[in-house]
Amino acid sequence: MEHIWAPWRMEFILNEKPSECILCGKPADSDDEGNLILHRGRLNFVILNKYPYNPGHLMVAPYRHVATLEDMDDDELLDHFSIVRRCTRALRGIFNPAGFNIGINLGKVAGAGISDHAHTHIVPRWSGDTNFMPVLSDVRVLPEGLASTFAKLKGQI
Repeated sequence: MEHIWAPWRMEFILNEKPSECILCGKPADSDDEGNLILHRGRLNFVILNKYPYNPGHLMVAPYRHVATLEDMDDDELLDHFSIVRRCTRALRGIFNPAGFNIGINLGKVAGAGISDHAHTHIVPRWSGDTNFMPVLSDVRVLPEGLASTFAKLKGQI
């Protein structure tokens, strides 16, 4: 069995969680750059993950606070996955990843860090994008900062 280590995620795990849902709170605020919101669609929005596994790690979420896919109506689902496709197209054009991990963790037991607001993760992947640093020294090397990634992707989705 292969293990994937992500010790840099401890910052997320140990940080005090806000009392309100961040996927409801962030789009309610108008500071898109400060909140890392890249795109506002009709029923869903795109936000950079503040604690990414790789540069360009995006999340697509509905504006409406829903916990599961079955709670989303057909229009929300169509908009959601149309935006997921637009995100992969933009990421492919800007970063040229070799592939993507795209996933939805529904419920705390399934690994959802935000378990009461459904969202889709889009993680660009490159050959060799993991190395020895996380294993040997609890350090995750991200070759680009969030502000640079935001600037490259803003207006591209």
